[in-house]
Amino acid sequence: MIEFRQGGRRRLDRVLDPGFLAAIGDRSLDELREMRDDAAQEETDLSYLRRLLHARIDIVRFEEHRRAGTGSSEEPSVVDALPRILADNAIGPAAGRGRHHTVQPSRAESHRRHVEALLADTGLSDVASLSDAELTESAEAYAAEEASVSDHRIRVQQVMDACNDEIGRRYRTGSASIDELLRREREGA
Repeated sequence: MIEFRQGGRRRLDRVLDPGFLAAIGDRSLDELREMRDDAAQEETDLSYLRRLLHARIDIVRFEEHRRAGTGSSEEPSVVDALPRILADNAIGPAAGRGRHHTVQPSRAESHRRHVEALLADTGLSDVASLSDAELTESAEAYAAEEASVSDHRIRVQQVMDACNDEIGRRYRTGSASIDELLRREREGA
């Protein structure tokens, strides 16, 4: 499970620490942008982890439906159906807050290892060989992990929103200047 650790050194721990947003109104604009960027990177990483988990959940669901006979009578094996299963996951209806990610996952390899460890724990390397009980256990393990990741992702999004709200407030009230921002961008600052 993904866990927040009070006082931890990971970016997730820093971003979700209650003190992260303390005195947000007193922070410099550069500090606010850095805080927002840290939260955005963490949100991207958590979104990537969720996508990995959703793919595994879809594989388990497919096997459950295949066994229950809810698919067509000539339902292919998981291996044969894998391209379709993963494509359906990739192009399915959007859910959530619809944020555009401007950065790539920074911990893609560690997320893959995390999901692979779950895979080893649940024996999902060959879903067709799992008993019904093991398949159910796998589905529950992935669903619990996805719920944990989603909860943390929502909390990180709330931190991003607080930073963006403060930045926006400063531009609206004139305490930050668009002209200054454009000048700094031209100078490469």
